[in-house]
Amino acid sequence: MGRTIAVAGKGGTGKTTITGLLIDYLVKNKQGPVLAVDADANANLNEVLGETIEVTLGEIREEVNLRETMRDGFPGGMTKAQYLQYQLNTGITEGDGYDLLVMGRSEGKGCYCFVNGILREQLDKVSDKYNYVVIDNEAGMEHLSRGTARNIDILILVSDCSRRGIQAVGRINKLVKELGLKVAQQYLIVNKAPDEQLSEGITEEISLQGLELLGIIALDPLIYAYDSQGKALVNLPDDSLSKRAIKDICQIIGL
Repeated sequence: MGRTIAVAGKGGTGKTTITGLLIDYLVKNKQGPVLAVDADANANLNEVLGETIEVTLGEIREEVNLRETMRDGFPGGMTKAQYLQYQLNTGITEGDGYDLLVMGRSEGKGCYCFVNGILREQLDKVSDKYNYVVIDNEAGMEHLSRGTARNIDILILVSDCSRRGIQAVGRINKLVKELGLKVAQQYLIVNKAPDEQLSEGITEEISLQGLELLGIIALDPLIYAYDSQGKALVNLPDDSLSKRAIKDICQIIGL
């Protein structure tokens, strides 16, 4: 059975970048196959990985609903459920050493919850085919509270170098305990730290929130340079600040 790694934190902390670099590390160190899951309605993990999204679960849901209103309905005499499953089975983008599944979202009130349910069912069906499932969660606590990843081997909480960021992941930490989610290991990564150092106040806040600090990633100017040029961040040089930090972090937790 494969291991599930979930990454969570508030927007702007660099959690999607960290998720992509984790996936890149696993693939390049022959830990695959890996299923990369973008569980953020505002999907952009594919940009970090340098992939073009073929289709999202939200778009599949929209097409199925549209076909239901058409005279011809579904091809080959399929039922709605059969056609939905067929489309879901072909809705995975194949990358270099990994597959990518993107949740996205569909239009209309209440659709977000429905697509979230589809994602959960798909993970239940396909996750056993992979050595690792790495999930980039939406900013905040949406997916953890709805149980998208019900059995998590490693939960990585990502914060920037600010008290508000630490407090945000502290709330996720409390939610995990309140909901009784099955999380084997839980860690904190502080990202975008000037000179890879934490102030006394940030260190104090980490302790107050009851978080276990796994690693610190320095503010990496190459991240800005690559992003502004539209380059995939997984193509950062191996000696970049971010990639070296991710390598150290992965080795600490035995990946």
